[in-house]
Amino acid sequence: MSFPLCTWKDHLEGPIKSMKTHLRILPRFVFLLLCLAAIQLPAQDWVHTGTNLGADRIRIAAADFKPLGGDPQTPALKATFDATLYSDLANAGIFDLVSKSLAPQATPGSPQEISLPQWSAAPANAAMVAFGALSANNGRILVTGWLFDTRNTASPQVLAKQYSEAASQESARTIAHRFADEIILRLGGGINGIGRDQNLFRQLPHRFQRNLGDGLRRTESASDHPPGSVSLSPRVSPDNSRVAFASLGREGWSIRMYSLDLDRLVAFPGGTAGGSNQSPAWSADGAKVAFSSSRSGDPEIWAADASGGNLRKLTNFRGPDVSPTWNPRTNAQLAWVSGRTGLPQIYTMEQDGSNVQRITDGGYAVSPSWSPNGQLLAFSWNRKYGPGDPGGVDIHVIDLASKNYLQLTHESGSNDYPFWAPDGRHIVFERTVGGSTQIWSMLADGTEQHQLTRTGNNFMPDWSWK
Repeated sequence: MSFPLCTWKDHLEGPIKSMKTHLRILPRFVFLLLCLAAIQLPAQDWVHTGTNLGADRIRIAAADFKPLGGDPQTPALKATFDATLYSDLANAGIFDLVSKSLAPQATPGSPQEISLPQWSAAPANAAMVAFGALSANNGRILVTGWLFDTRNTASPQVLAKQYSEAASQESARTIAHRFADEIILRLGGGINGIGRDQNLFRQLPHRFQRNLGDGLRRTESASDHPPGSVSLSPRVSPDNSRVAFASLGREGWSIRMYSLDLDRLVAFPGGTAGGSNQSPAWSADGAKVAFSSSRSGDPEIWAADASGGNLRKLTNFRGPDVSPTWNPRTNAQLAWVSGRTGLPQIYTMEQDGSNVQRITDGGYAVSPSWSPNGQLLAFSWNRKYGPGDPGGVDIHVIDLASKNYLQLTHESGSNDYPFWAPDGRHIVFERTVGGSTQIWSMLADGTEQHQLTRTGNNFMPDWSWK
């Protein structure tokens, strides 16, 4: 949940957990005896998430690429490339990927070497096949790849690409990501793949990490903050140049800005003007940052320009208002969480604070995240919150037009902080099981759930915009 300021539940450990307990501003939420006749939203077995619209998935095969030349780096680079390409296509959400055990053992390195009937026939039954060749020479890696329609023998070529980079394991992965993204773009209705996208998350101790799918690297040094400080809610700007986040320093909680281009902190004066400032969110054009601040007394939603100026308050109601998120399609609406009626619920409003609409009705709903198409909200919801029936903390998606919802996680720990990938097909989130919190991803219909992190405790994921 994006509730580090007005914490309705404690789920972080160490200094964060003690801080959240100390800052709890609504203790009645924990002990409140519920006597609610809440109107439940109508359940539906599916919503239009972009992964289950009734169209058959394309059955595609990924042949192992043919190694060329005798450079000793080639076998290891090829193994990394093959594994990355296969993984990206398997996780794309639009393909029925042919298992390696069912695919022909051939490794065609060029159009002249491939036998399309071999790939279209049982047991592979592939409609499309990706293949090509890889070589290393003089410190460079060269990859040539094709995508063929196996049933169009007269004109089978759908895609042909060539890549050359300095030879390294990272380059082999990067080229595989690029080729997979080209395939997904071509066959996925013009929507880019996410192989080269990144997601940011918070890991104890106090640092940010960037998850590249294949490894982690630091993006913010612990030395950038005073000893004992805590950083929460990293949010990447639409142009991927900056990260806005909440930081606990000597002056309390403030919104700080870290430049990925300059590799250092930069000024954001609007985030330090008194009170506790939390949960930043970028507008889709990168021109504004919304956040929660208690500088006027009650935690309210505020917005400032990307430079930290032109500060303005958007909400003004008793009860905490936190966790804003912008509609990336319209760039004119925000969703957020408010405790104005008791337990936290999801609301939407225009960017000037008008036209407030309550989205959820009942339970304990937090951590909204707007889908790229602006039609859906993902959020964490305990629909049965209350004494005697703890219920489950699960990720849901709600269609804003129909108010129908889809539950994505089921009886798998405590699930929180959903965040949409730019393709609209994937969601990254945090899951806590047995005291361990890790980052997971899944398709937007709840299928294909995969654990991304395994060491330490990792919180509050955020997917970069591109």
